[in-house]
Amino acid sequence: MSILAIDAGTTGVTALVVDAAATVVARGYAEFDQHFPAGGWVEHDPQQIWDATLTATRAALAASDPSDPPTALGLTNQRETAVLWDRRTLATPRRAIVWQDRRTAGLCEQLRADGYDAMVTTRTGLRLDPYFTGSKLLWLALNEPELWEGVTAGRTAVGTVDSYLVARLTGGREHVTDPSNASRTLLYDITAGRWDEELCALFRVPLAALPRVVASYGAVARTDPDAFLGLDLPIAGIAGDQQAALFGQACFSPGTGKCTYGTGSFVLVHTGDEPIRSRHGLLATVAWGHPDGRLEYALEGAIFVTGAAVQWLRDGLGLIGSADESEPLARSVPDSGGVVFVPALTGLGAPDWDPHARGTILGITRGTTRAHLVRATLEAISYEVRDVVELMAGEAGVSLPELAVDGGAAANGLLCELQATALQVPVVRAAVLDTTGLGAALLAGLGTGVWGSQQQVAAAVRQGTRFAPGRPDEAGYRRWRAGVERSKGWAT
Repeated sequence: MSILAIDAGTTGVTALVVDAAATVVARGYAEFDQHFPAGGWVEHDPQQIWDATLTATRAALAASDPSDPPTALGLTNQRETAVLWDRRTLATPRRAIVWQDRRTAGLCEQLRADGYDAMVTTRTGLRLDPYFTGSKLLWLALNEPELWEGVTAGRTAVGTVDSYLVARLTGGREHVTDPSNASRTLLYDITAGRWDEELCALFRVPLAALPRVVASYGAVARTDPDAFLGLDLPIAGIAGDQQAALFGQACFSPGTGKCTYGTGSFVLVHTGDEPIRSRHGLLATVAWGHPDGRLEYALEGAIFVTGAAVQWLRDGLGLIGSADESEPLARSVPDSGGVVFVPALTGLGAPDWDPHARGTILGITRGTTRAHLVRATLEAISYEVRDVVELMAGEAGVSLPELAVDGGAAANGLLCELQATALQVPVVRAAVLDTTGLGAALLAGLGTGVWGSQQQVAAAVRQGTRFAPGRPDEAGYRRWRAGVERSKGWAT
């Protein structure tokens, strides 16, 4: 018995086939284009996301055992990205506005000035920041009124990437999302567990345009064979990528946490059946929703650029030919030579939350080499995560005895060593680095009876390599914080 998982990320789509032992037996991957129409703007073509989904799924199925076809589908996705599509044709009238996009910074500042910050934070657990979906939808309502008329008239659906993909997977029959994705929109009351009419009015989003919120696991929809490669499967797991990774790491009890190194990095700690409100930039979010309506919560620190910084070294500067080269090159020097890189390429997330910050490189001398800059990038990632973990310890009283890590950049052993040293706690790298996709598969398996309980899911998840902390470099960390301060406010 196997499960198909689709992980629709920020730069590409991964499809996994996972067996009943929680082992990935086949994998497919396809990238899609990144569009940057203006400074700080990031967009995706939803049709390309769907095409990549089909391509990745074909590849995974071709590599799997045909005698053990998938019996269910789990879906996980980049969060916060705003997608619009025609309910009848499923065509998209414009490109999606991606979670990294910062065009709504001014709108968020105006909403704060108008006194809405406290209400938004209390109800959503989030903050007024361009990161979240609601501000992007407000921007569309104000700046593209002809497009928005289709939304208000009921012809055009509004959602996040999970909702769009479910619409495509079901041939347009279903318009749904789950609580973990809904809780990232600025439109969802995380305590009441429903769309909030006052928030929807504030962001000018008609309630009727939004998806129905369903449980994160259980058979909530079914694929249309005519639309999806001849497959007739229950869609039995849906979660935003970071919550799926939390599930994939079996962080089921309060105080357990993980860090996923993807395009950005996201530290989540499970907080049980009550959200913990942060005063200093952390986010209260829904971890997942149960079929009986119960919600579990997490405290999150969102770091916008980590793996994307390594990608920028490769594609933007040409300093490395592939991400795999970053580890041996960084190991070729004993330290960063005093170089500090603050990868605020799309602003700063937690704990600083400055959409006007920009990437900053300090400490360059005639002796600086590309190896120093690459090592400074890995150090920056470890320090960004330290900032968030230390804030969690102060805010929630959560003292992590170890940090579980996953995601593509976790394959970099030097990064894991630097992370353990920065935190002064062991780092445990997941046996399966595609933990977001694995989490989607585990949710779907829980939803269809492959595993009967979260305890059985936890028993199926295997740990990987353990990294012990080295001697701390407090001077390096102080240089890092000084660099962060210099990066702030640049774009204003």
